[in-house]
Amino acid sequence: MFVLVEMVDTVRIPPWNFQSKLNEAISEELNKKLANKVVYNVGLCICLYDITKLEDSYIFPGDGASHTKVHFRYVVFHPFLDEILVGKIKYCSQEGVHVTMDFFDDILIPPESLQQPAKFDEAEQVWLWEYETDEGAHDLYMDQGEEIRFRVADELFVDTSPTGPATAAKETPAQPGQSTAPPAEERGEKKEPPYTLIGTICEPGLGLLSWWNS
Repeated sequence: MFVLVEMVDTVRIPPWNFQSKLNEAISEELNKKLANKVVYNVGLCICLYDITKLEDSYIFPGDGASHTKVHFRYVVFHPFLDEILVGKIKYCSQEGVHVTMDFFDDILIPPESLQQPAKFDEAEQVWLWEYETDEGAHDLYMDQGEEIRFRVADELFVDTSPTGPATAAKETPAQPGQSTAPPAEERGEKKEPPYTLIGTICEPGLGLLSWWNS
């Protein structure tokens, strides 16, 4: 679930932090920059593990801060494919079951990856497993807050780096100082999470913990 990733970065230490030890100041700046951030194709950064190498520090003309090239290792949340994890159901929608691990919320179990046959209850807004027994079918609900065991089936990284403004329409030239990009609501854009895990529970032993404990 958690891995150590070797990274290299140039850290800027402002003059008012010169009274601190270099390692402490660099650790603070690295955690400020990376903690709880998603690095593309790497994962969700948690915290600094250690600093392996410090190169020479430089002060450039016009900037009183020091710049140090740092080699370090960072703790990153990046489960491997087919890893079994346990989370809690955050909510359900037509898209599937949304799962949280408290520190990471972007986990989706799509309908085709649920225990089958599965059905979405529109009134309750929950998915349920129509479990077949000798006595007939029993509806096993996937309620919010229930603990759920799932297998990581896929991962999706999205580059959320800022993009340039959209090209203004020719017939309506923008006034000076006016943005040429329409509001996000008008564009109908949906903000995508930078890192999403796709899970599955359509295997024996997977799903709500209460299903298999009772």
